[in-house]
Amino acid sequence: MAVPDTCLEQLLYSGEVSAVSSSGKRAPTWLHGNRNGAVSLSPHSGNLRLGIIKPATRPGRWFDYDGAVILSGQVQSGTPAGTGYFSELYGHVRLFIVDVTVGIHPLTHPFGDEELSAGDLLFANNAHPIPRVSVGIDRYTSFPGLFGYFEIRGGVTHGWMADNNPYVSKTKLHHKYVGGRLGGKLPVNIAYELHHAVQWGGWLDGDLDLGNGWQSFANAVFARKGGATRSEQLNKQGNHMISQTVCLTAKGEGWHVDLYWQDFQEDGGLNLIGFKCNSMDGRWGIHASQERWPYIGGVTFEVVQMTDQSGPWHDRDGMVFGGKDSYYSNGVYRQGWTYFGRPVCSPLLSPDDSRVWAYHGGVKGDIYGFRYRAMCTYSDHYGTYSAPLKSHNTSWLVEVKKTVPQAWGLEFGLALAGDHGNLYGDSFGAMITVRKQGIIKSW
Repeated sequence: MAVPDTCLEQLLYSGEVSAVSSSGKRAPTWLHGNRNGAVSLSPHSGNLRLGIIKPATRPGRWFDYDGAVILSGQVQSGTPAGTGYFSELYGHVRLFIVDVTVGIHPLTHPFGDEELSAGDLLFANNAHPIPRVSVGIDRYTSFPGLFGYFEIRGGVTHGWMADNNPYVSKTKLHHKYVGGRLGGKLPVNIAYELHHAVQWGGWLDGDLDLGNGWQSFANAVFARKGGATRSEQLNKQGNHMISQTVCLTAKGEGWHVDLYWQDFQEDGGLNLIGFKCNSMDGRWGIHASQERWPYIGGVTFEVVQMTDQSGPWHDRDGMVFGGKDSYYSNGVYRQGWTYFGRPVCSPLLSPDDSRVWAYHGGVKGDIYGFRYRAMCTYSDHYGTYSAPLKSHNTSWLVEVKKTVPQAWGLEFGLALAGDHGNLYGDSFGAMITVRKQGIIKSW
């Protein structure tokens, strides 16, 4: 925290316009997936983003702050009128090690590469960011007295799922997490994180109060029974989800490699990763990056396997097996783990199609100022145990961006993508993007 502050504070402006056109019934998966809901699923759409941004500039000092106001507009085929909304509207302050964030802002993930990953099993950057108030330690921070060899992070979030879907309106979000990392400056580190997320409260079918007071909040936080429905009084109030991640990192000067394993569970209480009845389910990944040779800056490969779900039977012949977990869905919160119709998790998964087996790879780099990323995913989809299906899909993306100083510093982008298979049907699409960012003021 004693690093001298040599950075100027800056206030930036940003403007971006993009257009998507595709041949199928919907835009290809990787044109709209994991883009914070900024691109429509419709085969043809136009998007506009205008914003003012104050970035954080003092990572080594005791105080820092940042924020943004970004207004987005969208027109799409099949919809007579366009829509406008705040894609980001937040303020963040860090005082020593404590971070406070208020507003609409995406969550960040410390493992892997968000640009190349298929997406987190709990919180991916797929749906619109959820309005929230978060307090915690966002960055891994040295634990006092252990000379930097053990670091911690963690926090608590209260959010409002403001999509007001027709099933449960004014749903609230509780999210807490804790993580530890061992190794510090050593060439090998190991980290572990535990995340607990709950949809709770709101109004069922517009008139039944599901419990929105302090007692209901405590029930959600501590995973206790309660609420207005018989299901929640017998089990737990709210839709509870738990995810754990273990990451092994090897690093050196200008390079690092992450090996990570993420699990997911909804059934019963907390079970340590690898010691539960659905331990076959999860996301396994490897990400490697290096800075010396820019042509290939990062490579990711992931396997997502979510087909077990503790087995096909919850109970049978008088015996309770505890299976048929049906990830991301809930009998009370019938919209499931979605926000404005999009899965909050990876776009490969959804409440109606959570039994998925997928292989995913990605690469990115910079070739003479042309920044690129390419991804390809093959996935088998089995629906749910209650509504099985058998389908498959291959999704791919090639995206290139280039800043041209001679053209007023504009950044031009072209993305080509496709879906092939019987899940969504065959589709080929393209997205053209023009972006401009500059400094309003420095001080």
